[in-house]
Amino acid sequence: MSSAVLDRRSFLRVSALAGGGLVIAAYLEPVGNLLAQGRGAPPAPLVPNAFIKIARDGTVTIIGKNPEIGQGIKTTLPMLIAEELDVDWKSVKIEQGDLDPKYGAQSAGGSTAVPGNYLPMRQVGAAARQMLVAAAAATWNVPEGDLTTASGKVLHASSKRSIGYGELADKALTMTPPDLGTVKLKDPKDFKIIGQKITGPDNDAIVTGKPIFGIDITVPGMQYAVFQRAPVFGAKALSANLDQIKAMPSVKQAFIVEPQRGAQGPPTAWGGVAIVGDNWWLLNQARAQLKVEWDQQPNATDDSAAFTKKAAEMAPNPPAQASRSDGNVDQALASAAKTVEGAYFYPYLSHAPLEPMNATVSVKDGKCEIWAGTQTPANGQRNVATALGVQPTDVTIHMVRMGGSFGRRLVNDFIVDAALISKQAGVPIHLQWTREDDIRHDYYRAAGFHFLKGGVDASGKLVAWKNHFIAPTGSSLGAGEFPARFVPNYAMYTSPLPSGVPTGAMRAPGSNGIAFVMQSFVDELAHAAGKDPLQFRLDLLSGPLVVPPPPDPNAAPAGGRGGGGQAPGWDPMRMKGVLELVRDKSGWGKTQLPKGTAMGVAFHFSHAGYFAEVAQVAVDANKRVRVEKVWVAADIGRQIVNPLNSEAQVQSSVIEGMSSLMGWEVTVKNGAAVEGNFDDYQPVRMRQAPKEINVHFLQTDNNPTGLGEPALPPILPAIANAIFTATGQRVRTLPFSKQGYQWA
Repeated sequence: MSSAVLDRRSFLRVSALAGGGLVIAAYLEPVGNLLAQGRGAPPAPLVPNAFIKIARDGTVTIIGKNPEIGQGIKTTLPMLIAEELDVDWKSVKIEQGDLDPKYGAQSAGGSTAVPGNYLPMRQVGAAARQMLVAAAAATWNVPEGDLTTASGKVLHASSKRSIGYGELADKALTMTPPDLGTVKLKDPKDFKIIGQKITGPDNDAIVTGKPIFGIDITVPGMQYAVFQRAPVFGAKALSANLDQIKAMPSVKQAFIVEPQRGAQGPPTAWGGVAIVGDNWWLLNQARAQLKVEWDQQPNATDDSAAFTKKAAEMAPNPPAQASRSDGNVDQALASAAKTVEGAYFYPYLSHAPLEPMNATVSVKDGKCEIWAGTQTPANGQRNVATALGVQPTDVTIHMVRMGGSFGRRLVNDFIVDAALISKQAGVPIHLQWTREDDIRHDYYRAAGFHFLKGGVDASGKLVAWKNHFIAPTGSSLGAGEFPARFVPNYAMYTSPLPSGVPTGAMRAPGSNGIAFVMQSFVDELAHAAGKDPLQFRLDLLSGPLVVPPPPDPNAAPAGGRGGGGQAPGWDPMRMKGVLELVRDKSGWGKTQLPKGTAMGVAFHFSHAGYFAEVAQVAVDANKRVRVEKVWVAADIGRQIVNPLNSEAQVQSSVIEGMSSLMGWEVTVKNGAAVEGNFDDYQPVRMRQAPKEINVHFLQTDNNPTGLGEPALPPILPAIANAIFTATGQRVRTLPFSKQGYQWA
């Protein structure tokens, strides 16, 4: 994924709006261009990034360049620009940018938007403000240093004059743009927008049902499409009763779509049978009459029960790979005062966003126009271009708001499907999946089996940790995963378990399952040692490191990406800070709770975020569970851009984590997903959510980091650990409903 840097080659360019006004365009050279040129080579053509439009009437429009999936980035990035531009937020209009090279990298995922754009967006706003000040100075023939700005105006205190940005728009066109790297930024103490609770620009449209999502899109001449993929992952349609389907009401066309596969990786489109016509409901009724002959696939033997049996057989055998080995773990376990063993499992999960996959596509005369929600629009553009045999520049993508995604729309297979159907049908089509399509044709969160053994010495110190990780295809575990570095005798072994189940990133990839395992087993060892679980963790973080961190922890990779491996240099002192904060805020150990009620604690580092969480949980005699309160402490750096959105991100992470703890599991039988809708893949209901989710940010002198993902992983083990303390029963298999638990 390309990104942009602000360096000596970066500068501003101005141009006029049609009808008068000012467009501020920051030129940011893509990193890839710099790398490709080599030292001393002439610079490649720079690409403009137009972010600010100031009309003569003073209206300020700021472009939100990244995809909006409910994470609030359409608000956050314009806030950064507006702060440094020094305008009142109420006077700002926000527009969603389409996919365009002029905006630089446009994506949503990995909690990267704020850390990647915090400085560049502020610099763009500050540079535009500097140009407007220069225009005012030239207008009044006064030094720029005598001028200040506020609320979209330039002020001259000594003469008590002021002039609006709109009035300066034409003059600013003649000003020399400043070097972005040298513009003066505001002192954070002077922030008026950054740090404020600001609502999203689409909120009114959302609650009043205005058409802003992909599912709402209509275009002239459009027909609807339903698409039947093979139940078995990877199977191909050989034939179907197409003539019978074409004779059914509303059906205009029915045909087989061939799968598309790139040079490497999973298919860009899986293929299947498309039905096109005027009425989606009738088309879906016609689909129920489809009779398709599918080819036989080796994946047809995939089975969740067989995976579990095979993993148990593999566990005691020598592993395929030793990913990490510190000290002598077997010797340390043999001499430990107490040892604990546990077999943990987390299943395949579907993303199940509220809005199922959909795309509206028109393919005509070698050009393709797309209206779709995608987290990776540039990848979608390339995939569609390859499938259609055209150039990426012939594919236009209009980014529309997504009704959730959680990583599903990182993959653009459904958009490629729609493009292929439109091309074959010869008309614009709106492809709409059902809920069953969505859950049974996902790129699932990978399952994982962990067979652990740990030991503590007579003083209660953790001295040994061994994990044999049986990894179905798509699952991985980083060698630096906690408690690596903190245990003198540590071994992590991996053995692959082949599977044809398609897998992909899900909110807090890898970490969303791994944290449950690691923090639950840490808890087991704390209880075995007779130690307070929270203090046990603080003691672990305070001990000498087996392997010291890199010199610059801030330069370490974010961790928790893809396989969930943590950055080797994450800072234990920052994690101690959030643990101590959540201890104090929750009143850990200071409150006498009723019988059947207990607190559990967990922490996790992922996506450069430090999170510790405490859950207060009540469990009755019938295993009905109620999460009463949750406390979250986080360290994501020195600046919270939008506290309202930040709190919402954390609270939604807690609730989504609760869904995967109790009710979510995709099981595979005969190579196909069994679950298909919310009756058998049950998310947390509103009545089951905690009454209180208290969010506390520990602001430290570190660069701002992202927030969409790192709050999720700790909630699963925090609740699981509370259930153990309340009941004495340790549950090591997700979801907990398999062990008879349910939400109260």
